[in-house]
Amino acid sequence: MFSPASSKRSLLFSAFALLSTLLLTVASCQQKAEVPAVSVPENYQDVPFVQETHEAFYISDKEDDNEIRSIAVDHSSNVWVATAAGVFRKDENTRDWEEVITGEDRGPAYSVVVNPNGDVLLGTWNGLYRFSAGTLAKEEGVNPPVSVICADGEENYALGPHGIWHSVNQKWELQPYAIARSVRDAMVDTDGNLWVGTDAGLYKCKEGKTELFQNTDELISCYVKAVSFGPENKLWAGVMGGVSIRENNLLVKNLQPANGIPSIFVNSIEQAPGGVMWVGTDVGVVRFSPDGSHSLRFSKRWLTHDKVTDIAFDGNGNAWIATANGVSLIKKIEMTLAEKERNFYTQMMRKHMREPWICAPLRLEVPGDTSTWRHSDDDNDGEYTGGYLAMESFRYAATGDPDAKMKARKAFDFLVKLQTITGTDGFFARTIVPVDWQQVHDPNRTYTERQIADAQVADPRYKPVEERWRKSADGKWLWKGDTSSDEMDGHMMAYFYFYELAADDEEKQLVRNHVSKIMDYLVKHNYNFIDIDGKHTRWAVWSPEQLNRDPDWSSERSLNSFELLAYLKFAAHITGNEKYETEYRRLINEEGYLDNASRLNRKNPAWQIYFDLTMEGYLFPMLIKYETDPELKSFYENLMDEWMEKQTEGENLYNNLVYTFVTGKKTNVQQTIDFLKDAPLDLVDWHIDHTLREDVQVVRKPILEEVQISELPPASIRATVRWDKNPWAAVQGNPAQVREPVFWLWPYWEARYLGIIED
Repeated sequence: MFSPASSKRSLLFSAFALLSTLLLTVASCQQKAEVPAVSVPENYQDVPFVQETHEAFYISDKEDDNEIRSIAVDHSSNVWVATAAGVFRKDENTRDWEEVITGEDRGPAYSVVVNPNGDVLLGTWNGLYRFSAGTLAKEEGVNPPVSVICADGEENYALGPHGIWHSVNQKWELQPYAIARSVRDAMVDTDGNLWVGTDAGLYKCKEGKTELFQNTDELISCYVKAVSFGPENKLWAGVMGGVSIRENNLLVKNLQPANGIPSIFVNSIEQAPGGVMWVGTDVGVVRFSPDGSHSLRFSKRWLTHDKVTDIAFDGNGNAWIATANGVSLIKKIEMTLAEKERNFYTQMMRKHMREPWICAPLRLEVPGDTSTWRHSDDDNDGEYTGGYLAMESFRYAATGDPDAKMKARKAFDFLVKLQTITGTDGFFARTIVPVDWQQVHDPNRTYTERQIADAQVADPRYKPVEERWRKSADGKWLWKGDTSSDEMDGHMMAYFYFYELAADDEEKQLVRNHVSKIMDYLVKHNYNFIDIDGKHTRWAVWSPEQLNRDPDWSSERSLNSFELLAYLKFAAHITGNEKYETEYRRLINEEGYLDNASRLNRKNPAWQIYFDLTMEGYLFPMLIKYETDPELKSFYENLMDEWMEKQTEGENLYNNLVYTFVTGKKTNVQQTIDFLKDAPLDLVDWHIDHTLREDVQVVRKPILEEVQISELPPASIRATVRWDKNPWAAVQGNPAQVREPVFWLWPYWEARYLGIIED
């Protein structure tokens, strides 16, 4: 019943063979998995949320100027910093920093504090200064250096290695407190007690008396570098090892790496408006909310340097962060997801679309400096522009906007051009660039026999390609060959969504013609993608000769079998041409491709890569939506359920949403919405090294081959996302590039189309 064989005998044999295969493969899968939909919310009302952004400030190009030790924001929103070189001020509406203490008095500074009456107190190498009513004056009666200042109303304290001075009404008096001279921070509580953090412990001082806390039942350790008061007036002591929280002279809680502290070296603590505690460490700043949750900001996406030395808040609740190399402003703005979509879409249209209509990353001539951007090519321009085409198709399906349809067509035309430019009857290029480009990835090169020998020992399947880039017949373009299997996946996925969601009748015929051309080329060459050198490309191999009979291709057997079945099913459905269905059935019946595909979710650990999950997600829709045989359809549905069940943390938005698209089951909705909110607006692919963190462990899962971390990082502290990249990767990012925002726009518009986001 499965094969269009020419005789009853062959028909019965094929039926028996397939039935046996189905019984085996269905049995080998888990029983039909029930992938639970997230209970709440199934739909999201698009209301404003807080979006954080980062702005970097540098005092000058001098290292000492940028070593910030203390920071404060005055009542006029001017920012003050004490640095290794002196004191500087930035007025509210400028990026420029002005030196405050000049001449012979210029030198290392340690503390800057804004008094409640608006005066700014400055602790430096040669004493204490006060800036009041536009005038700077040196205070008398305080011995230098002054390393710590705290202020509470009219009462001020200045501390340093030579003593503690107290001021009432601007008269300073030395206090008789016998404490360690290694003072690091100080605060005054509501009862007038002065709390001083030192290398010898935490001191409580009042009326000439002191009490010392340094034992491990009082603090994690006695090296106290930061003191602050948190919600319910609890004292937070930043110590070597984490944070100790005290109340009524008792230790009530410790926060250590297991609780989210990213480094045992805690340098500063400050309470933000709303009661969130910001803890500055050697590996970024972690925020502890009253509800018990915490969030980390680190890497150059968020900070000019990971070592955070001090924190201050302006009148709008924005955080000004002193680091070992500059100042960071983490700013809060309110926006909806629709407004965020407009931001990303505008960035994409302004910079990321290059001729003839390629959605691509940018190259930065100076890493991290977006003013130096240039267009760039990518190995997977076809696949990723395919993702852009899918996004525009969903945008059109959700809104009916003719602009989306027009742009989807332009992307489709580019993918067609990738085929016609090769001058072949079915092979297509990875990408194209203008002929006058001087810089491309993987430029043409030659290999020595020794290099080839080394490469083939490492991987016997290796194919040396010396001429990857070739000039087009019209002389206008260079096109890149050696096209891979993932490019084929990306193309077919894009044609599927364009065909289903956006194409009109005329355009559907163009899709049929184009897909037929590619599939005929594959059939002609026994399912290998043959480049113009007459040999199959490095990765685009689907032939049974390799997948079933060459042990060196065993690692690709399950995925590539699955891929080819999907391509054939897609071609058969949209064209109605029986030859594709015949080939589809032959590969199932005679070559065991369905049995190969049944192992999709249980590959040998050595063969598992995260990338495959996304490729599989590209192809499930065409198999499940177009398969009419109940048993085969059930097989694919079960395979997809099993595939989704493996993705327990909902980390891949594309996969979450394609599962909903195919099955109607809304799954991982909260994870999807959280990601869309948390993803930064900054698209620079900043280098992020999670191995610096002590709050996570380095592990070898879910992918054995890769170094990963034990907790899924949220979008805000991942490298700029590509859905085929492992989100658990321990080290990520390349700050010399800016990623295109399709990774966000595609799931946003798919969620809009599916009714998960209600505008």
